[in-house]
Amino acid sequence: MSTPVILLPVDGSEHATRATAYALKLAGLMSARVLLLYCHRPFPVKLGEPYFQHAIDKIMAEAKALVEPFRSILAEKCVEFTDLIVEGPPGKKICDIARIESCELVIMGSRGRSDLKGLLLGSVAHRVLQQAPCPVLVVR
Repeated sequence: MSTPVILLPVDGSEHATRATAYALKLAGLMSARVLLLYCHRPFPVKLGEPYFQHAIDKIMAEAKALVEPFRSILAEKCVEFTDLIVEGPPGKKICDIARIESCELVIMGSRGRSDLKGLLLGSVAHRVLQQAPCPVLVVR
């Protein structure tokens, strides 16, 4: 039997930090591996070289800096984890990765907006709740 995988999407917010605390607890209880996920903004496709490469380097440096505190928290607690940085809309990518990696659970933070406002704004948590192939724990 394979090790269960908990998907932990992060965005650098306090909500993501709280979700990380839950992921740590549940990973211990489930003997699970955590897949730390960050979705960065799209690369600017209209730039030519060398500006395009500079833009990619900047976006990736920002993404790595954002993910690093979460990596440190997981490493400090000796939780088995891998991290993944992808380009694209977070709601779609979270669901895609959960499906591809056969995740047992998604644990994510939410700003706690109301249902109606979440629908109108295209809330990431709302989309994941509706489309994820596995259970989703939303932490506020």
